[in-house]
Amino acid sequence: MPFAASLSRLIERCSDLLLAPACVLCGAEAAGSRLCADCVALLEHSGPACARCAEPLPMATPLCGKCLQRPPAFDAAWAGFIYRAPFDHLVQRLKFNDALSVGRALAPIWSAALRARLQAPDAIQPQALIPIPLHRSRLRQRGYNQAFELARDLGAELELPVLPQALLRTRATAPMPGLDLPTRRRNIRGAFGLGQAALPQRVALIDDVMTSGSTLNEAAKTLKRAGVERVEVWVLARRP
Repeated sequence: MPFAASLSRLIERCSDLLLAPACVLCGAEAAGSRLCADCVALLEHSGPACARCAEPLPMATPLCGKCLQRPPAFDAAWAGFIYRAPFDHLVQRLKFNDALSVGRALAPIWSAALRARLQAPDAIQPQALIPIPLHRSRLRQRGYNQAFELARDLGAELELPVLPQALLRTRATAPMPGLDLPTRRRNIRGAFGLGQAALPQRVALIDDVMTSGSTLNEAAKTLKRAGVERVEVWVLARRP
């Protein structure tokens, strides 16, 4: 783990021992958690959605219109929350302000919902979790990969192995915000390669937010070409 992330975890653990945990959203005392009950109530949980891409819909469906026209490389997708205020503020902190506590605040809610989903009679459980990697230049700049931090906490909760070296970001790409869909696809094309980890037949890709799905789709293509049979996508939040 990068030094910055290790130091952040150590500081947070010491703070939890000495002080009552504060809510990562409003700063109020959170009574043993990192999100107070009032802020948890503000988060919008995902509801009916396309089973293939997790696009929020008036009613659940196996395939939305977009997926019928152009199916993604991944086989299914699931999001814990809708990416709307105040969730967008939490994710921005998670990405850019070194607030690893945000991920750990959301992990119990996220993992509980996923555990319930995996207990459904028709659920297909992945054999491992693969976080979307950052390019080494972005990792040096940020100091940690938020997708890996999320995957590690989720793997511990669900007792699933995490394979952080299964996928590599082989080239730096332009930031996605502000790009239209065709540009996003061109931007991420060929950006992933395979690491040294042995790949199981069923995996779940882990990331914080899905917008167009271009990054996750390209990662799934890379895994499918390597022989992975089923790739699911699990994200904290989905943009509507």
